[in-house]
Amino acid sequence: MKLITESIEDIRILTEEKDGEKHLYIEGVFLQSEIKNRNGRIYPFDVLNKEVERYSEEYVKAGRALGELGHPDGPTVNLDRVSHKITSLKAEGNNFMGKARILDTPMGKIAKSLLGEGVKLGVSSRGMGSLKEENGVKYVSDDFMLATAADIVADPSAPDAFVNGIMEGKEWVWEGGLLREKQIQEMKDSINRASKIELEEKMLQAFDRFLSNL
Repeated sequence: MKLITESIEDIRILTEEKDGEKHLYIEGVFLQSEIKNRNGRIYPFDVLNKEVERYSEEYVKAGRALGELGHPDGPTVNLDRVSHKITSLKAEGNNFMGKARILDTPMGKIAKSLLGEGVKLGVSSRGMGSLKEENGVKYVSDDFMLATAADIVADPSAPDAFVNGIMEGKEWVWEGGLLREKQIQEMKDSINRASKIELEEKMLQAFDRFLSNL
């Protein structure tokens, strides 16, 4: 499974008041289907709709659909970097419209300050899934799972090939309910299978492989 990220620039900022308190929100298109994006990928509507329904039921409605400020380098939501909570996500045509409340966390305060100063921010979805290529186009398979429907990112319209290249160059596997990098897991498996005679050589090979990928 690969880590898949997609950035969207067009989001709106709004303020809502409830019980005398004002809250800052962002809203707009968080996810798109049936269209080839700038990363050369297409999300079939049925694939994305099924996953959005699961994510909405298990995360949005439960109040734990969180997103980060900036581009993380893995599928896990890091609580120390959480800046907002996604409060709604629903289909509108082939798009999925989302709304997120900016929180009073350290990263949320940074996001509020940037938005208040007129900095244009966008959102970037993050998920895990397989890709299958047909006629030069990569289609996201039905094993796709959202990690978050929206991280907040700066200048998502700028070229992001370097970030995506690093993130998508990593393969991830499930082990004991946790996601681990496939390369690291392969090294561990190789060492665990080694005999006592082979053990030192396997450990040296794993260390050399690790250094070569730094």
